[in-house]
Order: sequence, then C-alpha cells, then structure tokens
Amino acid sequence: MGQLLKLFKLLNADVSPMQIAAGIAMGMILGFTPLWSLHNLLTLFIICMFRINTSAVLVSFAVFSGFAYLLDPVFIQTGEFILAYPELKPLWTSLYQQDIWRLAHFNHTLLMGSLAVSLVLWLPLLFIARLLIIQYRERIMTWVLKSKVVQALKASKWYSSIQAAASVAGLSK
Repeated sequence: MGQLLKLFKLLNADVSPMQIAAGIAMGMILGFTPLWSLHNLLTLFIICMFRINTSAVLVSFAVFSGFAYLLDPVFIQTGEFILAYPELKPLWTSLYQQDIWRLAHFNHTLLMGSLAVSLVLWLPLLFIARLLIIQYRERIMTWVLKSKVVQALKASKWYSSIQAAASVAGLSK
C-alpha cells in the first residue's frame, strides 16, 4: 500500500513521464520473468545506470508479478514454440554448449516465453504508460487537486502536521 501511495505522489510530482514509464516497463520485465535469472541482473543494472524511477519499478513489479501467474500457460506455450522452432534448434544447441548461456537458463520454456513476451511488450508499454501519465497530469490531476475533498484535507491540521514532519525529516520537496 505504501508503494501505491508513493506512485500516486510520484505521478503528481515534477518527475519526467518517461522516467516513470521506463520504470513501469522495466518492472514488467522483472514481474513477468522468473526473478532469479541472469537477464534480471542485466535489467537491474540497466535500471541503476539510467534515470529510471525505482518506485515505479517496484510497484509495476508487484502488479505484473500477479499477472504473471495468470499468464504462465501463455508464457510456457510461447517458450515451447520458440525453443522447438526447427530453424532455431541449431542456435539453441550451440548456445547451450557454452557455460554462460547455460547459466541464463534460456532452455526453460517459462523463462524463454515470459522473456520473449515481455521484450515484445516493452516498447508499446513504455509509450502507452508515458501517454497515460501525461494525460493524467493534464486532465485528472488538476481536477483532483481542485476537488473539495482534497481542498478540505489540505486545510486540515492533520495535513499541515504531516507536511511539517516531512520537512523536518527532509522528505518534502
């Protein structure tokens, strides 16, 4: 629940929509694929190297992990199709002969299928998430901030005490 609140605060903050969208897309890769995999180490490295929002990564990782259980049969069928494709069998055989590729566990149908699906969906999700974040900020955020409920909460002593505590702790902008 705390991560969801951080995400809503993040959506309202002055953070680049592309940074948030990249976090959502990278979290999808981590969530769809088995966690303890070599490619997830590469994904974490990319997250650390570029300006990708980690709160968005964590929230989308949790969300997409839930969807992954529902999509496992699709991932397994996709991985089986890719690994059994006749023209690719010599490639998989030669890669499996090398130790580093054996560590990647690409020969597992679930991992291959989930990685293939997440890589195919990565770019569309990146641009759709960016567009939705921009639309949220232009249309919904201004409406929510002007609503009487939010105005009443901001006027309350509770909100001012939370803001004061956040500024003392160094958590406010």
